[in-house]
Amino acid sequence: MANKSNIASVLAFEKKLVPSDGFLYGTIWDNRTDKEKTTPLKLQEKSVRGTISNRLKAAIKNDPLKLNAEVEKPNLQRVDSCALGIEQDTLKLQFTLKILSGVQAPSACNNQEFHKKYVTAANQYIKEEGFTELSKRYAMNIANGRFLWRNRVGAENIEVVVKVLNANSDKKWIFDATHLTTRNFDKSSADIDALAEKIAESLTGATDFLLLEINAYAQVGKAQDVYPSEELVLDKGNSKSKKSKILYAINEVAGMHSQKIGNALRTIDTWYPDYDDANVGPIAIEPYGAVTNLGTAYRNPKEKADFFTLFDKFSLGESLDNKHEEHYVMAVLVRGGVFGASGKD
Repeated sequence: MANKSNIASVLAFEKKLVPSDGFLYGTIWDNRTDKEKTTPLKLQEKSVRGTISNRLKAAIKNDPLKLNAEVEKPNLQRVDSCALGIEQDTLKLQFTLKILSGVQAPSACNNQEFHKKYVTAANQYIKEEGFTELSKRYAMNIANGRFLWRNRVGAENIEVVVKVLNANSDKKWIFDATHLTTRNFDKSSADIDALAEKIAESLTGATDFLLLEINAYAQVGKAQDVYPSEELVLDKGNSKSKKSKILYAINEVAGMHSQKIGNALRTIDTWYPDYDDANVGPIAIEPYGAVTNLGTAYRNPKEKADFFTLFDKFSLGESLDNKHEEHYVMAVLVRGGVFGASGKD
């Protein structure tokens, strides 16, 4: 049986799906591929006077005078926003994605015996599965525009254009994301399969790497708000002059964090125990199946469905219960991370 003494205490894997930051532009749907009619979107600052809308203490909400006094207090806010131009109806999100090989080679490992067993197990997976299932799911998350996040909602048309940037390659695919669901991975097409094959070639090492340029166009409506990434502000302080929402920009161009794009691309886990009952659809590949906005870890170690329980068995040559568990383990390794076993309990 697998135990901590058999696992390397220093063990790390570099991520194999490497997206760039995303850049947001505004354009017109009919001219969406014309760069001359595409403009970078900039952030705008707004100062607004909001109303009190949070839950109140019983002493306040049950006393009309105190309630009126509370409501009269101004809820002043300074926030960032981003919107299309008055004549623009389409958001363009552009980023690049590099897919690397070498999942079977940890970037750091201080246990030679463990290293040998892991490499054997990983190579066996590559030989039998060839990353075909994972690559199909990554390709579908590119094609369905999941990385648009909130910008995908309420869009009349969504088109995703994928171009291979590797030298001596002119491969290009165009996907209509409105015909593809983000709830499952059942539906495919010849173009999705072709993109998945290119991704699999890189993950297995048949090619050194794959570099893709991805342009997504979402027709959201004239002058409508669009949604870049929001910055995490750790030092909010108590100053009323500070912004309550700060959006992300790269050289004054509204942007999407590479981490947020990467999270969307690896949202392929439909193998967690409560998938059929949870009604949340696929979740991002994480060691404990964490979904922070729901406050839930869908891969609880008590159920022996977490990454570390499965990885310890897999890496030492023990058989997992099914292929789904192997797919999940390898997907976490593609994600990358530090997975060493501490000697302390």
